[in-house]
Amino acid sequence: MCLAVPGKILSISDTESELMRTGRVSFGGIVKEVNLAYTPEAKVGDYVIVHVGFALNTVDEEEAKRVFQYLDEIEGLDELRETE
Repeated sequence: MCLAVPGKILSISDTESELMRTGRVSFGGIVKEVNLAYTPEAKVGDYVIVHVGFALNTVDEEEAKRVFQYLDEIEGLDELRETE
């Protein structure tokens, strides 16, 4: 099953093209490179909802923590760990 998962932006790469804007995003300690083109307002420290490598929108920290708690309960982050 595919889920959109919240992650915290750790860094953003500098690029001239908004379409190529990427960042390193932490999903409960699992760090992945994510395309940030759909979230031009996102900045380092923000949480974003990510689906198939694209940040779709920003979300507040409390909501992100709730989702991580649910995923941890159902071991939903295991799929992310397997692709490392």
